[in-house]
Amino acid sequence: MLTCQKHLFSIPDEISYLNCSYMSPIPEPVEFAGYQAIARKTMPYEILIPDFFEPVNHLKSLFSKLINCDDPERIAIVPSVSYGISSVAKNVKISAGQNIVAIDEIFPSNFYPWRRLTMENGGEIKVVKRPDKIEGRGRVWNERLLEAIDHHTVVVAVPNVHWADGTLFDLRAIRLRANEVGAMLIVDGTQSVGALPFNLAEIQPDMLVCGGYKWLLGPYSMGMAYFGERFDNGVPIEESWMNRKDSERFENLTTYQDAYNPKAHRYNMGENSQFIGVPMLTAALELILGWGVENIQEYCKNLSAPYIQKLVELGFHLEQEAFRCNHLIGIRLPSEINLEGVKNATLQRNVYVSYRAGAMRISPHLYNEPKDFERLVEAVEAVIKN
Repeated sequence: MLTCQKHLFSIPDEISYLNCSYMSPIPEPVEFAGYQAIARKTMPYEILIPDFFEPVNHLKSLFSKLINCDDPERIAIVPSVSYGISSVAKNVKISAGQNIVAIDEIFPSNFYPWRRLTMENGGEIKVVKRPDKIEGRGRVWNERLLEAIDHHTVVVAVPNVHWADGTLFDLRAIRLRANEVGAMLIVDGTQSVGALPFNLAEIQPDMLVCGGYKWLLGPYSMGMAYFGERFDNGVPIEESWMNRKDSERFENLTTYQDAYNPKAHRYNMGENSQFIGVPMLTAALELILGWGVENIQEYCKNLSAPYIQKLVELGFHLEQEAFRCNHLIGIRLPSEINLEGVKNATLQRNVYVSYRAGAMRISPHLYNEPKDFERLVEAVEAVIKN
């Protein structure tokens, strides 16, 4: 059984950081990899041609293992989710009468590229609204999403886990429905991959993108993306020299190539060698793979369960287990509890959570321990007593 890994993080004992969905702390091995990479950049004569390519290929192999992808050449290095989604939107054709299905309050990086696409080419974005009722909300929301996908749907753009309140979307059912109508499935895995098991062979998304600075425990401005066969002949949003055939032959770089390297290589960001970011994200993925994603999810469940139950007993509302995860828990305050009072009480006790879409967003990881949740419950109880 996986145990607490707080010794690998620099979080002080007096801080209860239950906010990994906002931004993860950097584990010490990742921090060390960054220091080493910075030091190496002071000696550029030691950075050789293979260093532009081989570390990137290794990082792609690690991410492939994380998502159960058997072909690392389908992985691209991206700086952000918006970059990855924009790369896809550039290669999607839509016209009047067709639609893109998205969920209510989807993260903006997975919305704006689709809005521009429909504004410039016709079609509409069908936003599946969050149900008003609290009881059974996740189940009804999933049902509404499946109902919204029709024979005019070109793209279904969803996360696995809603960034605001942790609602879990059934990607297998969504994939089956998308297949029935010939629609693409584009998944934002930023709030799930690395903490919740993801099996690409089962879900078969047409594209999956993940920011690296949350559950992948990596640096900011580094992300990973999977591109399926539909995009093998697409047009990237930038023309990096590194993405072209024979780019490793520096002496021939001005023998310009029309051909890209195969599969997802064309979607790599420019300067994807990222001599500091790549070693850091590599160290992070090695840690996660060593721990096992299923073990991270189980640790978060076992740690949080008794305290989440206490909050429910205090009147908070929790989603049904089948439609939520254990690493990002959205719990809604009863109307009689003052939200600002809860915010102040948690901060006074150095407890860090987020508040999104009317929910308290609690997102633990392996550096958390029981006392972190004890402080959270204590803060809520103090507000109720007052």
